Amino acid sequence: MTYETYFHDRLSRLKEEGNYRVFTDLARHKGHFPAATRHKGDDQQDVTVWCSNDYLGMGQHPSVLNAMHTALDRCGAGAGGTRNISGTTHDHVLLEAELADLHGKEAALLFTSGYVSNWAALGTLASEIPDCIVFSDALNHASMIEGIRHSRAPKVIWKHNDLADLEAKLAAAPANAPKLIAFESVYSMDGDIAPIAEICDLADRYGAMTYLDEVHAVGLYGPRGGGIAEREGLMHRLTVIEGTLGKAFGVVGGYIAASAALCDFVRSFSSGFIFTTALPPAIAAGAAASVRHLKSSQSERALQQKRVAELRMRLDKAGIPHLDNPSHIIPVMVGDPVKCKYISDLLLDQFGIYIQPINYPTVPKGTERLRITPSPVHSTQDLDRLVNALAQLWNQCKLARLPVAAQ
Repeated sequence: MTYETYFHDRLSRLKEEGNYRVFTDLARHKGHFPAATRHKGDDQQDVTVWCSNDYLGMGQHPSVLNAMHTALDRCGAGAGGTRNISGTTHDHVLLEAELADLHGKEAALLFTSGYVSNWAALGTLASEIPDCIVFSDALNHASMIEGIRHSRAPKVIWKHNDLADLEAKLAAAPANAPKLIAFESVYSMDGDIAPIAEICDLADRYGAMTYLDEVHAVGLYGPRGGGIAEREGLMHRLTVIEGTLGKAFGVVGGYIAASAALCDFVRSFSSGFIFTTALPPAIAAGAAASVRHLKSSQSERALQQKRVAELRMRLDKAGIPHLDNPSHIIPVMVGDPVKCKYISDLLLDQFGIYIQPINYPTVPKGTERLRITPSPVHSTQDLDRLVNALAQLWNQCKLARLPVAAQ
């Protein structure tokens, strides 16, 4: 095999299909986000970011930045090792306590990212519990799928958010077998929300543990930002709640919150935790400040929800098709990978609006979309510019609009 030729051929195929990913080189403007500067060769362009997972703008919040500067001056740059070998700083301990409190659990365990926390926790639980069967929602994130696959435990995939299908599959499993139901609260591409209470009912009925991924909900929902489970009063019914520090909390890292024994079990048996360098203490300090702030402040969540509602109304008025859902994620549907990337490129080049196209394999073919995430740091003028640009491009690309009767 000529390896370089093989690499080039595979990449060429991706480009022909319209599924090749191109990174946009950005410099965020602290205190002015979603404003950013796009770098393209020697050229620069002012842009507005509309697809960030920094959902509340906490990546530039003064309390977060001050905590990080203070920790950096106090501790230096890195943690200096794995958590077991000199890498557990007091900032890590304080952050884990904040996260346990956020979710009403006995303990929490930090990881270097949300991907790693899912991969490591699910992989460890499913592999180390003898004969454990994992029941995985069909639309679970790649990190959950990889963790389950890595465990080599038997898995059963149930239809997305389909309680009847989940119950049928639970009923068909051996009654005495350990079971783990893995699912998300807010699904990031369609923005729909799982029936958490009903899934917990089935878990109780069939003796299963529950593992809930709340990465697109923590910070955003619930009176203290504990996620959908907190909003619905269900945190106590879940075995494991997994979250991220890299989205609404605006920093980086992942975690699980659960009983002290379960967290200690994962800490003791997970290679993905044991053998990786700990997060820098400044990161842990900034994340803790963000979590603390959002436990008491409602203003960011309220303004974000207002911006989401305003954008949906403007899109409806312009006839721009988007998936209706109960969350903060607005998928504007295109349905063609080439057109989706083309519109994204025109938005960026002609209007200074950055929305990354979402194509296969992130979403099924034929459901390509622009995934828009309004935030409290977007202005009403930003909303108007976005919708006007989309309306012009919908005409230019001859894409279908919603009929007036559906608005």
